[in-house]
Amino acid sequence: MQTGAANHQPAPRDIGPAAREHGSELRLEADAPCYVPLALTVRRGPAPLVCLCSLAAALATGCGGGERQDANEREASYEVSIVGASFPERQRLAQTSELEITVRNEDSETIPDLAVTVDGLQRRLDDRDLSDPNRPVFVVNGVPVEIGGHPDAKLAAPEGGQTALVNTWALGELEPGAERTFAWTVTAVEPGPFEVSYVVNAGLHGKARAVEAVTGDLPHGSFQGTVTSRPPASRIAADGVTVINPKP
Repeated sequence: MQTGAANHQPAPRDIGPAAREHGSELRLEADAPCYVPLALTVRRGPAPLVCLCSLAAALATGCGGGERQDANEREASYEVSIVGASFPERQRLAQTSELEITVRNEDSETIPDLAVTVDGLQRRLDDRDLSDPNRPVFVVNGVPVEIGGHPDAKLAAPEGGQTALVNTWALGELEPGAERTFAWTVTAVEPGPFEVSYVVNAGLHGKARAVEAVTGDLPHGSFQGTVTSRPPASRIAADGVTVINPKP
């Protein structure tokens, strides 16, 4: 069940090191974990050997020890279904809305790291005069918290799910038959038509892949709608605390 003009469409999949030692040559190919092409000829003698050892140590330090980030991610496909996805189709400027996506593991294996990537919360303007051409359409709200006894704020996004990947949240393992909901609280800051799309996956490095249980496609969908330029006529309820926002 999806609201807000959500729909599913097929999407392409992605999948993606080699270090080689041969005779008297040590070569890190272009697709090696640290992505530095290198060809060295090792000559006999202690001095060149010391030089080589120092260089190898420097490479190991600079490239995370040479271990790929996906080294511990098993290459496999996991069947899932999107059992719920909602985002209001009609919104107003400065209106707060909930974006929610619920995924179920339809596979017989545990998904290693269920992840969702969301695009469309910002748009890119074709203007060379802008230092940053990315402009927000929706901003993820902040939630007041206390950290170490001091007031702070965190994003109203899937808790504990932030990753180093752009617009991607991951919520860890998901056992067979279990469901998990990704939820964001956002505010519209740019009027006009919008399209927010999302993709579900089973890991962060491309080896563990999620597939639709029925079609075998990459699970994804989108929401289309409009943000009107008129802000909501909000008011405070009788309790003096609750904010009431009428529908657009």
